[in-house]
Amino acid sequence: QAAVMREAEKLVEAGVRELLVISQDTSAYGTDWKDRESKAPILDLARDLGSLDAWVRLHYVYPYPHVRDLIPVMAESEAKGGGVLPYLDIPFQHSHPETLKRMARPAAAAKTLEEIVAWRAACPDLVLRSTFIVGYPGETEAEFQHLLDWLDEAQLDRVGCFQYENVAGARANALPDHVPAEIKEVRWHR
Repeated sequence: QAAVMREAEKLVEAGVRELLVISQDTSAYGTDWKDRESKAPILDLARDLGSLDAWVRLHYVYPYPHVRDLIPVMAESEAKGGGVLPYLDIPFQHSHPETLKRMARPAAAAKTLEEIVAWRAACPDLVLRSTFIVGYPGETEAEFQHLLDWLDEAQLDRVGCFQYENVAGARANALPDHVPAEIKEVRWHR
């Protein structure tokens, strides 16, 4: 954490006004450290970065339970006019439990909706952004409709969407029931 703070401090001293914290799973920052003092080191890092004279934006935060403790840090920063912005970029990717299972992702979309409500209650100006995949192998019309309904309920502020494509070496290439290109296209537009 000291190295991250040194780099952030140097950037702010050089005139940088916004720091983007980006990793594959920012909410898991530091959880692999042996003998760590904090259960969720991202909370300490966010507080420390929030003390600098710059905006801090967190990308690729998964909705783990400890993220609930990050929201008040954002609300406090917002009240001060800077620090950790009330913004979370969360890679949900889909909402249907079976689709998420095929993606090897946590399948707790209903619980996530409850978390979103709690986050917004604690920080009403919270902005949520995510990206979703349509046409993942095996995605049925019912699973896709589940995603649309989930999005309608979640009311995310910014949403990106892309069509599934095979990628060299990906496990998903071997999954059965690939969705035809024309159906992926229609779902992407919907």
